[in-house]
Amino acid sequence: MIAEIGQLALILALCLALVQSASLLIGAWRLDGALMSMGRTAAVLQAAFIAVAFAALGTAYVTGDFSIALVAAHSNSAQPLLYRVGATWGSHEGSMILWVFILAVYGAAIALAGGSLRESLKARVLAVQGVVGAAFLGFLLLTSNPFLRLTPAPFDGAELNPVLQDPGLVFHPPVLYLGYVGLSIAFSFGVAALIEGRVDANWARWVRPWVLAAWIFLTIGITMGSVWSYYTLGWGGWWFWDPVENASLMPWLLATALLHSCLVLEKRGALISWTILLSILAFSMSMVGTFLVRSGVLTSVHAFAVDPKRGVYILGMIAVMTGLALGLFAWRAPRFRTGALFTAVSKEYAITLNNLFLAAATATVFLGTFYPVFVDALHGDKISVGPPYFNATFAPIFMLLFVLVSFGPMLNWKRDSLGPLLSRLIWPALASAIAVVGAILIFGIGHVMAALGFALSAWLIVGAGAVLARRWRPVSHGAFWDGLWGRMRATPLAIFGLALAHAGLGVTTLGITAMAGWQSNAVIAMTPGQSLTLAGKTVTLTGLRGIEGPNYEAAQARFAIETLAGSRVLISERRFYPDSQTTTTEAGINVGLLGNVYISIGDRAAGGGLVVRLWNHPLVNFIWGGAFMMAFGGMVSLADRRLRVAVVKRVRAPAGVLEPAAA
Repeated sequence: MIAEIGQLALILALCLALVQSASLLIGAWRLDGALMSMGRTAAVLQAAFIAVAFAALGTAYVTGDFSIALVAAHSNSAQPLLYRVGATWGSHEGSMILWVFILAVYGAAIALAGGSLRESLKARVLAVQGVVGAAFLGFLLLTSNPFLRLTPAPFDGAELNPVLQDPGLVFHPPVLYLGYVGLSIAFSFGVAALIEGRVDANWARWVRPWVLAAWIFLTIGITMGSVWSYYTLGWGGWWFWDPVENASLMPWLLATALLHSCLVLEKRGALISWTILLSILAFSMSMVGTFLVRSGVLTSVHAFAVDPKRGVYILGMIAVMTGLALGLFAWRAPRFRTGALFTAVSKEYAITLNNLFLAAATATVFLGTFYPVFVDALHGDKISVGPPYFNATFAPIFMLLFVLVSFGPMLNWKRDSLGPLLSRLIWPALASAIAVVGAILIFGIGHVMAALGFALSAWLIVGAGAVLARRWRPVSHGAFWDGLWGRMRATPLAIFGLALAHAGLGVTTLGITAMAGWQSNAVIAMTPGQSLTLAGKTVTLTGLRGIEGPNYEAAQARFAIETLAGSRVLISERRFYPDSQTTTTEAGINVGLLGNVYISIGDRAAGGGLVVRLWNHPLVNFIWGGAFMMAFGGMVSLADRRLRVAVVKRVRAPAGVLEPAAA
């Protein structure tokens, strides 16, 4: 019965999504309060019905209802409860029901909030959100029904992909989807503004917190995914430029650009068309990521499905939604006007350059990800694009972008002068120079690229501190410490968040630089009692044994690690899952502030030893620590009441309205 309840709930949710979009579009057009109220109610009810369907699927997994085909294919009675819960979204169908559930929750939040939004704008935002929801619910019901029955029901099911049997499955996909789907709000706001023909400071003030929230979730989700793959896959890396990794990176890059562009629109009424375009493209990249995971056009360890029919449906959704939105943009955006002017030395200009670099980086990743698809379609040749391409194209763009990052916050709005600007950046520049010289003196001229990486890290970190120091300097001549506490308390949380995010970017850059320049590895066949030295650390294989897990068998190797800080025992396993006949690797990792020792084991060597792969990863934890620091900076900014509560300020005129058609 639970499957039928879930199925009925999804069908009703689809009907409500259609009612929501139709009633709100007509209501906004006629300024009919009753229709708009009905549409808002439909948005809330849609979320409630999808919640029922999602709960029904989760209950089926937890209770082991193997009469449902999806449960039988991705769960069995031997799986630990945690992984039966995670299996709810560990399949294609389950992940899609999570997607539409989060989409509906966002829509319900807009319906229940937004008291200061114009009723017509709010209605059109929810209408677009309803259209997106209806498209994905249709995809779910027509091609990916999660509640199909099996007759007769099997006694037990197959198991979830063993690679996914990890706590990371419980947290990583929901957080990442909160970011992916959160960008739908920006898309809906952008399309609604184009339909209405009006973009003002209130529009920007309302959309920016949603973009920031999506950016925070994307940052955390991508970072969690990197950590998960690092310790689960046993390959010793933190980023591989896998197509699905790229699929999460592209919307993050555009969301970063959109976040900065919204700030310019809110403060100065500039970059109207560019902000609208980014709001469309950012969510389109999220849908492109959905296509990559589910189409089978590219091979990835992250892929959920390889069904071309599903890929065609999603590709059609992307083409229709993005095409209509871009067509509307091409028609309406050229007629937006704004009187905001700024010089080449200004905060607006710096953010514009920042956006151009982020857009170029996104285009680079898009080309590298889809070039194999284009070549295959045109010539039938199978090729792959890997790290060498991205290192040669993406890395230089981002290095130039990092140079610009510290300029923007130190510039004034509208116009500034180079002399005062350079004086504000003297400490970041000095720190960068010291980092370059120090790195070359310590590590030699052969590591000049690493020295430049350290210089960029210092530039970003000290530059972030300079933003706060500028806010805290005395207004009049006097001691710096006089009244410092008052100036610190008067600093908006958004400024603290900005400084944390930019400093986090510097910390991540430091970790990437150390990993690129000084990581080392070894592959050796070891027998118990044998030792080797790697990067000054002595590693000894102390024992081998077989163990039994809840649903797997494992060969377990124990290693003793001797470092200057003392000794530690690491355990690495090679697991075999009989139900799926799958083998996985559980790495042993000695985590330290200055780096990790990473060990994974393979099969037995021909001579009787055990194949052992060892890595020394200097400062690798700085990569993730810096990324989480960026996300925390976003949270601090979101806590700023001026951003969190979209208070309508008095403005003399809207930032942008449509000119008359004849103009």
